[in-house]
This record gives sequence, structure tokens and C-alpha cells, in this order.
Amino acid sequence: MDKERILIVDDEKEIRDLIEIYLKSEGYKTIKAGNGEEALDILKTEEVDLIILDIMMPKLNGIEACLKIREEREMPIIMLSAKSEDLDKILGLNTGADDYLTKPFNPLELIARIKSQLRRYKRFNAKNKIIDNGSKEAKNIIEIDDLGINLETHEVWKDEVLIKLTPTEFDILVVLAQNRGKVFSIENIYNSVWKQEFMKSDNTVMVHIRKVREKIEDDPRKPKFIKTVWGVGYKIEK
Repeated sequence: MDKERILIVDDEKEIRDLIEIYLKSEGYKTIKAGNGEEALDILKTEEVDLIILDIMMPKLNGIEACLKIREEREMPIIMLSAKSEDLDKILGLNTGADDYLTKPFNPLELIARIKSQLRRYKRFNAKNKIIDNGSKEAKNIIEIDDLGINLETHEVWKDEVLIKLTPTEFDILVVLAQNRGKVFSIENIYNSVWKQEFMKSDNTVMVHIRKVREKIEDDPRKPKFIKTVWGVGYKIEK
């Protein structure tokens, strides 16, 4: 089985080369780009399974590049930035990134996050295979009123209209949908989806919940599907 291909996008050659060394030691194939424009050009001709995307770059920065990538692609994106402020992290996640790592970072932590993202992407996305809705198997479909979730094809639709979610957004929705009526704390959701140690100051889950609501709810401020249980967490009611 061919190993996954990872696109490393960073304007610092030393960082690109360092990440490449660790990725190759794990058997991954790599492609490198020095800025967002180069990354977009590569994606026109190359198949990529995951993108490591620096935020601060010339010509086209990581935020702008991520927005353009998300117009057509759903592979996992891990943002890198020298900034550690919450607003920078929220901005990166709001543009469609699945995870965020602050420089300087431990390369082994980056590898762990890459493996986690790729596992979920392969498991739930099923390589974006499209299956005719007429052949859906009930065990692979979750239906909640007018919202449908296909666990095999990573498809979500509402009123027969497909909704594009990132792999992480999809995972969060599935965790709540498969446990309807159960309240999940932010820590529970983080542990279930990221499978990493949760930091109490981390607002990653809240940012992703907001993004999911913006996509599936008629009015995100008055959610029909993902309910907030104040002081406890989130749930999808039975």
C-alpha cells in the first residue's frame, strides 16, 4: 500500500527540510512549497493526502491559501504559526484548518497529529467515494429530521442539499449524532476526535462546533441540531 503524500508549505527552507526529514523517516512521501501560491499550483496537478500550512508567508499567506484550498479540497490541513494568541488560532481554524501547532514545535508532536488526522480522514472520508443515494445501507446512514450523515462516503446533506464539512467537523458531528441524547463535554469531544491530551485553555472544540452550526443550522444562534447544555457541553437530542 502506498504511503500518504504530504504537502509541506513554509517560507523557511530550514523548517521545510526539518519536517521532511521526520516525515520521510516515517515513510511518508513529501512535496514542498515556499508559499501559498506555489502550494495552489502543486494542488492543480498533484494528489495530496494532508497539508502542513504555515500562516505567515509572502505572496499568499496560509489563511488565504487555506480558504482557496477549502473551495475544492477536503484533505486535512494542519496550520503552523509563530503566533500563539488564541485569536490567531481561531482565525486559522475558522478558515477550515483541522488542527493548529505553534512554532517552535516538537517534530514528534507534529508527526502524532499528522497520523491522527490521516487515520480519521481515511476512516470517515472513504477517499470521497460517491455512492448513489438509492443504494444506501441503513447501518451507514444517520438521519436526524432533514439532516443526513453517510458514514461511508463522508457526505452530509440537509433537505437533499450536500453540505461540505472538513474531516474534523465531520468527526465532531458523527460523535454527537451517534450518541444522541448524551451530553459531551468539550474535553469528551476533544478526546473522542483528536485522541490527545486536552488542555483546559484550548478552545479548538468550540471553534469547530461554531463552524458546524454555521453549515447545518438554519439559525446558528438558535441551533436545532447541536444544543448547548450550559456548564456541561453539547448534545444532539433524541
